[in-house]
Amino acid sequence: MIVYEASKRDFMKHVTNDEISILIDREYKNKIGKSRENEFRAWDNSMLYMFKALSTDEIPDECGVAIEYRIPATSRRVDFILTGLDETDTENVIIVELKQWSELEEVTDEDAIVKTVINRSKRRTSHPSYQAWSYASLIEDYNDSVEKNNIKLHPCAYLHNYIKKEENDPLENQVYENWLHKAPAYTKGDVIKLREFICKYVKKPDQGKGIYYIEGGKIRPSKSLQDALKVMIDGNEEFIMIDDQKVAFESIMRTVRDCIKNGTKKTIIVEGGPGTGKSVLAINLLVKICNMNLNCQYVTKNAAPRYVYCEKLKGNYTQKYINNLFNGSGIYTETEENEIDVLVVDEAHRLNAKSGMFKNMGENQIKEIMNSAKVSIFFVDNDQRVTMDDIGSIEEIEKHAKVLDVKARKLKLISQFRCNGSDGYISWLDDMLEIRETGNFDGFEFDFDFKVFENPSEMRQAIEEKNQINNKSRLAAGYCYEWATKKKENYSKYDIEFPEYDFKMKWNLSNSSTWAIDKESVNECGCIHTCQGLEFDYVGVIIGTDLRFENGKIVTDFFKRAKTDKSLNGVKKLYKEDKEKALKISDQLIKNTYRILMTRGLKGCYIWCENENLRNYFKERINSFSRQIGIKEIEENGVLVNQKNSLYMK
Repeated sequence: MIVYEASKRDFMKHVTNDEISILIDREYKNKIGKSRENEFRAWDNSMLYMFKALSTDEIPDECGVAIEYRIPATSRRVDFILTGLDETDTENVIIVELKQWSELEEVTDEDAIVKTVINRSKRRTSHPSYQAWSYASLIEDYNDSVEKNNIKLHPCAYLHNYIKKEENDPLENQVYENWLHKAPAYTKGDVIKLREFICKYVKKPDQGKGIYYIEGGKIRPSKSLQDALKVMIDGNEEFIMIDDQKVAFESIMRTVRDCIKNGTKKTIIVEGGPGTGKSVLAINLLVKICNMNLNCQYVTKNAAPRYVYCEKLKGNYTQKYINNLFNGSGIYTETEENEIDVLVVDEAHRLNAKSGMFKNMGENQIKEIMNSAKVSIFFVDNDQRVTMDDIGSIEEIEKHAKVLDVKARKLKLISQFRCNGSDGYISWLDDMLEIRETGNFDGFEFDFDFKVFENPSEMRQAIEEKNQINNKSRLAAGYCYEWATKKKENYSKYDIEFPEYDFKMKWNLSNSSTWAIDKESVNECGCIHTCQGLEFDYVGVIIGTDLRFENGKIVTDFFKRAKTDKSLNGVKKLYKEDKEKALKISDQLIKNTYRILMTRGLKGCYIWCENENLRNYFKERINSFSRQIGIKEIEENGVLVNQKNSLYMK
């Protein structure tokens, strides 16, 4: 998605007329939402400098200009793009990462990291050259047209407020030499050098063809972690880390090196919502640390991701090696202090106090993991706790670190990689489910395929059709339906039935451990326990009667959960002792469950609500937004189709 698009001639005219920031802001509001004041000021300032760089007849007027291009499958945006042809008529795309910085410090012990002032405080961030290169690499990865049309991408950075020192400037420290070679960095006084860089590749007009390829080109399927795992374990960089991901990775690796070298002990808490790349970062750390000949293990409470990862690695590595890499969270009850170099704990919010099948082993999984490792890394999202036993909150981890006298620090991931990179969808969902009020109460950027179905059988058919492409679409449901087929004598029966819709399915009984990747799994319905920590291209979610819409509010009802669901064990007893507390806890856990299920899709989420009022609530919220932005809609088989984007509703 491109916010602003024009020819070079029109761009120059818009800057000359002092209206460029107004035009960008107008399109930004239409396509994304309200801009921040600092963004408006940045457009006002930076576009004047790009105007100077393009002020030459050597750069043809009919070259294409794009501003604020969102990279597919991410929430990141490229500041400025210029397209044109070279002397051989090859299509070239100049990618310019614009920075307002006036100062920075080098960071010599972390790859591609610098310090600069961001929002009035000095912070670590990726070097501008690395950032420009990583954005170009992501476009090459995801845009099929770049390869098919032999489009050449040329990234660079322009720090137009930064005055370079005559000697030993930190921007050009030798530790950044590799990245400066891949994407040169220009500073204040370098406008002619930047112009020369552009003119080297852009000599002829392309009539906007390059912008067309970038914006309208076919997007390659998003990568899923489970599919890329083997390549990553082999040591290949399958996912390019960008921005906060890169900063977190380098910071953690520095801590690991320091702790091992100095014999110290640390705990790192990495906070991030759904799709912010927690698991990708965790696996990257696992690979890098193991390659340092250190003892490092990947830990999860939820077995589903571990089983899927192990299945993906079968035949390529010995079972002993695989078993040593991936472990459950309950095996550290008798481990010696600092016995393991590094423990990478994914989905740490799912950690329990007691371990074992009967919850009678150990004292506390957080404490035991922290005690066992020299460096313990916890990946946490407080809003992904889904059972009464889940204790792995940020506050609880910090508490145990203090008790054990272990220094702890927090890092945060914000870049969005799931839900087609739509931050807005996640925020809209939080607002919809009344988890929290957000700025996306009235909609989100519709690059994410969201549908509300009137009939669960039609939703199932839609998911089955998507699944035929690559076996990466699944149906899941809230745990409101008894698991009758768990008993052998009931195997011929069904667990989830809606006779009025001719719908019947079984829970994922046949092989729940690898349900996410098995070929026949589209015929079975998954639940939170087989979905959490994994991702699909499309997910279809059946929302049971534990979530309803009544009297203008979202309500939850733990009494509607199936008796076979152990997630809310103890809530009925608590309800008798403290009704308000029981309702508050169960409300959070039920909403968290559906939030997780509805954020498993890389490309889309389809839903059917058993409660009719809830269906109408979802549809009305989307209808309201579509009316505001004037989307053209048509009726297609009883479903209202948004022709501009991938939004569907009744």
